[in-house]
Amino acid sequence: MMKKTLLGTLVLGLGLVLAGCGSQASSSTKGKTLNVGILQIVQHGSLDEARQGFKAGLNQELKAHNKSTKINYHYLNAQGDQSNLNTMSQQLVQQKNDLLLGIATPAAQALAKKTTTTPTLVTAVTDLKAASLVKSDQKPGTNVSGTSDLTPVGLQLKLLKSLTKGNKPLGIMYNSSEENSVLQVKLAKKYAKQHHIDLKVVSATSTNDIASVLAGLEGKVSGLYLPTDNLMASAMKTIGQKAKAAKLPVVTGSIEMAEDGGTATYGLNYRDLGKQTGKMAYQVLINHKEPQTMPVETAKTLHLYVNKANTKAIGLTTDQVKSPK
Repeated sequence: MMKKTLLGTLVLGLGLVLAGCGSQASSSTKGKTLNVGILQIVQHGSLDEARQGFKAGLNQELKAHNKSTKINYHYLNAQGDQSNLNTMSQQLVQQKNDLLLGIATPAAQALAKKTTTTPTLVTAVTDLKAASLVKSDQKPGTNVSGTSDLTPVGLQLKLLKSLTKGNKPLGIMYNSSEENSVLQVKLAKKYAKQHHIDLKVVSATSTNDIASVLAGLEGKVSGLYLPTDNLMASAMKTIGQKAKAAKLPVVTGSIEMAEDGGTATYGLNYRDLGKQTGKMAYQVLINHKEPQTMPVETAKTLHLYVNKANTKAIGLTTDQVKSPK
């Protein structure tokens, strides 16, 4: 009888020890640190806002639902250099990050080429399927999902048309080597054809080209449209100054571009888009959802933005800039 009692005491004691260990493990899980690698193609307002929005969105979700989890961010910027993208994407994959974020199409593609297993989200990518990142927007079927920055190109052209005078064509300037820009120009041409709008489309492939390309448009167009193009966004201050001197209204693909030198836009806010992506990251990191099954998202809200200083400088009033809807 005594042996049985002693054995029972030992078993009970061992159970309490194991229970204590389980409690400690659960506590340590709650306080764990996760690693997120971020690769950005180049530094400019729109992409910087997307990155900051991503962090804000993820941190907001963690604060609301999982306060003790910490995130270490490993951020690399390729500064527009393709060789940097290759090296940096490899570096982020080798770090064994829990999640990767690619900002803009080239960065997203660079990460996708380096890993087919690490969960990867992207933002500021216009068409994920055309970029070979997903099999479809509804069912990605790869380790990649995220948010598209496809803008309402037709409505933006409509806005530009409302700000112009005379019968000269609308100008479009873009970088023909950026897939996202090529898609937007196709959409612009389709809209223009349907609405009998004449276009003069020109391309610049480097910052050195922009001034000469703009000079070639002088006196030949009544307004200028710039899609969400990384090269155009990087050169917005230069473009804005040249266009302002020519009294030329400029409608841009994003709000950040309009802030940096455009006249107006009806478009998305990249910080908001980044926040959407951050909320998707929470689902991957905390709720263990797989990008393969997460539909690609687009901007939930669009805004009319007017650059008042630019509007005044080219001889327009803010009352003349109305929503194109």
